[in-house]
Amino acid sequence: MKTISENRAFGGVQGVYSHASEACDCEMTFAVFVPPQAEHGPVPCLWYLSGLTCTHENAMTKAGLQAHAAEFGLAIVFPDTSPRGAEIANDDAYDLGQGAGFYVNATEAPWASHFQMETYIAGELRDLVTDNFPISVHHGITGHSMGGHGALTLAMKYPGHYQSLSAFAPIANPTRSDWGRKQLGAYLGPDETRWTSHDATALLKDVGWSGDVLVDQGADDQFLDLLMPESLVKALVETRTGHSFRLHPGYDHSYFFVSTFARDHVAWHAERLQA
Repeated sequence: MKTISENRAFGGVQGVYSHASEACDCEMTFAVFVPPQAEHGPVPCLWYLSGLTCTHENAMTKAGLQAHAAEFGLAIVFPDTSPRGAEIANDDAYDLGQGAGFYVNATEAPWASHFQMETYIAGELRDLVTDNFPISVHHGITGHSMGGHGALTLAMKYPGHYQSLSAFAPIANPTRSDWGRKQLGAYLGPDETRWTSHDATALLKDVGWSGDVLVDQGADDQFLDLLMPESLVKALVETRTGHSFRLHPGYDHSYFFVSTFARDHVAWHAERLQA
């Protein structure tokens, strides 16, 4: 693991690091905020998965999460959204390839050799972070848009990994949305039965989530038809999963929306991870 930068922030340290990833077969970059409470022992960890086109840096600099993490004593991990590099497959469209990994393990060419983001996030990076930072066994996960999709699906697929769950404007039903069908078809092939394990609405019905979930959604989100939050809400109700779904008039899909409700999410996770 290489240190790219470390800066003092809110009494803690915001660092950016890189490492050679076996899962993605390339150099991967990620960021970790360690709160001041870690000076006295391991702290719970919140994973923040970012959306389309983002790197580790977007949420690190725009979401304002560090102040809240320092207040509540949580570490925050900001992974990248895909493998990157000149040798990595890519697409001219913003919503496929680099910056658009969708947190799946690709099985189709040309993506399969590097786009193993599910294994990377839930396995390799998790082990690297817990081995190198003062982080406890208590982990939560959240994310925005494509990252909200990733947070919801990984939490349900790896129930022992995460004890708390939330999402900002998640892609909630990708098997029925143009933000999903295109990418899942490219990464996983044309057999749509293989897509459902990467769809939060379908996973709620198939495997469920043992805890409760917080979801914030802007009512004026310009991508609302692609996100399909109504499908997720219906599944939460049908499966009787504890949830707080909040629809906010006037808010769009931007990081202004995320930063407005960031403290609520950090507090939500802190309550469940420190109980």
